[in-house]
Amino acid sequence: MNDTKTYGEFKTSWCPGCGNHDVLVAVKEALAGQGILPHQFVMVSGIGQAAKIVHYLKCNGFNGLHGRALSPAQAVKLANPEMTVLVESGDGCTYGEGGNHFLAAIRRNVNITLIVHDNQIYGLTKGQSSPTTMTGHVTKNNPLGVVDQPFNPVAVAVAMRAGFVARTFSGFHEHAVKTIVEAMRYPGFALVDLHSPCISFNKLNTFAWYKARCKEVSHDPGDWAAAMTVASTFGEEIPIGVLFREERPSKDAQLPQCAGEALYRKTVDMEAVKRHMLAYA
Repeated sequence: MNDTKTYGEFKTSWCPGCGNHDVLVAVKEALAGQGILPHQFVMVSGIGQAAKIVHYLKCNGFNGLHGRALSPAQAVKLANPEMTVLVESGDGCTYGEGGNHFLAAIRRNVNITLIVHDNQIYGLTKGQSSPTTMTGHVTKNNPLGVVDQPFNPVAVAVAMRAGFVARTFSGFHEHAVKTIVEAMRYPGFALVDLHSPCISFNKLNTFAWYKARCKEVSHDPGDWAAAMTVASTFGEEIPIGVLFREERPSKDAQLPQCAGEALYRKTVDMEAVKRHMLAYA
């Protein structure tokens, strides 16, 4: 087990009391508990307050475009399967701008872990409604209240039979760490929808609000129908824990190109590349 200081200690730009601080600590503890060193993992993020986490960790990092974090993360894993690959960003970045990439990542099932800081608001742009903002919530760009139906990421993931789907809350520290560790150990695409309150721009979904509603699930995560019912539940009760788990081979385990040594170590036969390119002429 490593010391969490192994991953550095940095001054952040997050508001005092922001749930993102708790997420950062939970990620460090999940890494330390598994003995994963900074050079052994990659943190990939998009744009937003949550996406800044890559700047607050000593690690291999890539801070990409808004909603596009999953694409380079999958490329990293396919090129270097020896790396532990984590993706972190907010609900807006991941489920809004990156919605199609989210669906594609579920289908591909590359062995990466996606941790979404879900605060049900756009924090970086000062309180716009996000895909997960609840109907009726009054925000700066919805002064009469949000009329759209909120996006339920875990229900969508379970419906698509994503291999590992979980939900947790940054205010329940031990639960968050345990859930992240389980997701990282899953040999395929793993989603952790992690509710991390924005204390500055979301005065509805607060720490107290989540704490009163988040309850540990008590069903068989291998039962898809039961998982769909649990994943669809959100409001006065918010089930947390592993909602669905199904073993299926990851894409990186099935591609013949990924067999043997890592792709980045393999030599490229440029004559073969030339022949293939000319075949399209």
